Amino acid sequence: MKSKSRLITFVLTIGFMCLSSTFSFSVFGAEDSKELVLAYQDYQQRLLGIEKRSQIEGAGFHVIGDQIFPIETECFGGVVLIPALEKDYHRLVLFLAAEDGTIVYRTDQLEVNSRNKGQLEQPIKELAAISFQDLNGDERTDIVLITICENETGSYKGKAYKTGDVLFQGDEGFYRDYRISDKINRFSMNKSVECITAFVRDGKSAEFLYTATTRKELVSHGFMISKEQCYFRQFEKLGRLEVVPGTYTMADFATFMIYLIDEQGDIVWSFQPMGDYDNLYALKGIACRDIDGDGMKDILVLARYSYEGNELQTESNYRVYYQRTGGFYEDTEIQKKYPCTDEDTVAELVERARAYWGWKTEE
Repeated sequence: MKSKSRLITFVLTIGFMCLSSTFSFSVFGAEDSKELVLAYQDYQQRLLGIEKRSQIEGAGFHVIGDQIFPIETECFGGVVLIPALEKDYHRLVLFLAAEDGTIVYRTDQLEVNSRNKGQLEQPIKELAAISFQDLNGDERTDIVLITICENETGSYKGKAYKTGDVLFQGDEGFYRDYRISDKINRFSMNKSVECITAFVRDGKSAEFLYTATTRKELVSHGFMISKEQCYFRQFEKLGRLEVVPGTYTMADFATFMIYLIDEQGDIVWSFQPMGDYDNLYALKGIACRDIDGDGMKDILVLARYSYEGNELQTESNYRVYYQRTGGFYEDTEIQKKYPCTDEDTVAELVERARAYWGWKTEE
């Protein structure tokens, strides 16, 4: 973001019982910063002023009624977990209430509250899942969260995505390991509670999909190559490469990746076409053709994906990647003009994409 204004960062730290709340503002202009600080102070005062369960709604928070659960904790004994969204800024807060309604613990220090960096307002739409289990083997109940978010601006405006998080139980409350939360979301291991459990408790990880440098490394970690879709192509700027699609499965969710690998077995480029879908349902095809008319082969991939809901839901989608001097970049416009249907084929989508760039097509 470009501006002649000086970037001012305010960090406010307010402690309350087991709550340690640190919030960083990055804004432009002292007046705007002052208003944001005052807004945050008001938010914190309302949050910290809640002493009884009955006060949550009156303090400006909406209780998520269908996600209230009684739990046994080693810290506080039997309590009720009450998740709530702040009504103006949509920040998620977890409250623990004793039998008489007294709030014994609260926290908003959650991964999902940092989706919009330096802002109070967050893109949280709903709390999708809560699970209680011992994830680190200390015989204490930990909490797994998955939320659904949706950005109101930017390239991914209107597209729902998941954010996963884990709260570990300590001696006096719950705490987060920011490194674990970061990896859960950065490497798409937030598809389900089972995926998060497989990573945190069982030590499985999809990180290698994004960090591997050779074909051998992929296979050694359990990447399953779709051999019927593998083939070599001569890419004008990158040389002769093998197109290698495949999946890695964690907790029954298959992450779909495509790699371009040279004749020595080294990975030259990689793609993650499935975006925020939960699972690859079926790979329908991959085409390597010049789509935008610059004389270099581009890549179009069509697949059918599934995602969680009350019942199995599937949807076909495609991605287009343009070859450039330094590698590939993903198209962001063609799909808006030519959305995909379940009946579309790779050949049909290639022709539509080429027509978008002015190629003549058969009537």
